Amino acid sequence: MEQTIIKHIEEELASEEIDGGLEATDDLLGGGILDSLGMMKLITFIEETFNIEVAPEDMVIENFMTVENICEYISSKG
Repeated sequence: MEQTIIKHIEEELASEEIDGGLEATDDLLGGGILDSLGMMKLITFIEETFNIEVAPEDMVIENFMTVENICEYISSKG
């Protein structure tokens, strides 16, 4: 799960190339890796790939700040 998300961010969504690759603990928004549009695209990817629905009330920074947080969120939905 973690590597699937990291690969998608690196190849499709990152606003610029990530030196040394993306780590699961990197701050996606604060670190400038994703902008708000990129984050919405990531949420769509997560919904389609992991067959879950991200409710509006779940779209909070705590759930999507890092790939690690995203994996925890997805696991909590299963």
